[in-house]
Amino acid sequence: MRPKNDSRRRHQSLAVPLIVALLAAVSAPLAAQETNPESHTREIETWRRDRLDRLTADDGWLTLIGLYWLSEGKNNIGSDPSSTVVFPAGKAPPYAGAIFLSGQELRFAAAPGAEILHQGELVSTLPLLADTQGEPTILEAGNISFYVIERDGRFGVRLKDPSHPARAEFRAIDHYPVSADWKVAARFEAYEPPKEISIPTELGTISRQVSWGAVLFEVDDQELRLDVLAEPGAEQLFIIFADKTTGVETYGGGRYLYSAAPDESGRVVLDFNKAYNPPCVFTAFATCPLPPRQNRLPIRVESGEKIYRKADEG
Repeated sequence: MRPKNDSRRRHQSLAVPLIVALLAAVSAPLAAQETNPESHTREIETWRRDRLDRLTADDGWLTLIGLYWLSEGKNNIGSDPSSTVVFPAGKAPPYAGAIFLSGQELRFAAAPGAEILHQGELVSTLPLLADTQGEPTILEAGNISFYVIERDGRFGVRLKDPSHPARAEFRAIDHYPVSADWKVAARFEAYEPPKEISIPTELGTISRQVSWGAVLFEVDDQELRLDVLAEPGAEQLFIIFADKTTGVETYGGGRYLYSAAPDESGRVVLDFNKAYNPPCVFTAFATCPLPPRQNRLPIRVESGEKIYRKADEG
């Protein structure tokens, strides 16, 4: 299936105040706007290079080596296998310290001589912020960095190691050919009031998240819609979707897409050439949200990233 070849142009970022301003449903017709195939191809090639740079960076997804969930109270960290947060052997002392969890409050206390750093300074004790509470507090033990995440009320510690073999073993990602046909005109339709939707996750949980609206578009005269996500303070509209290629040619857990901002009339462009694999494709230590039921498209979206196969998968 192919979308209509009447693509429109728009670039990233949807500020929450703009969504609020569009809380009346938009129904203005979309004006045609041509896409230059050569410039569009260059744009997508640049986007792909930037995507790989982020993925393979010193702190990218390929550096993840562990995810450990915390319990209320004291959680020991170190290379001792009995620790709550277990470091690789030789990467930290058997007991490097502890993370104390009390409700929503977190505090780290280093063991004497453990040489745990924060922003280049030795740490004795300090409060920690999880990734949902602002910029997470990143600590370092040698070349291992670690920080706290929160998912559906649970707190966990992620470990990263820039020397993780996954970086050296990384292979290129396969894509569908770039096509301006998959740069699709859409219309933003706001929900008033915004509604909660159920988002399944790779952890087997259901997360309740706020959707500010949906984007409506046509493929072969069939009108389709996708619920979109945006968090307070975010500047981009986020879409999690699946389609008829999911689990066959593309990742079984769906794909992600950031949209352009709607203009004053609510017009949006969805460039499915930028549909990409969730981080769970590359690491077992991600906590990916998966497509909600209503975002499973009854068409083949032959655009964007295909299934990623590791070196040992042929």
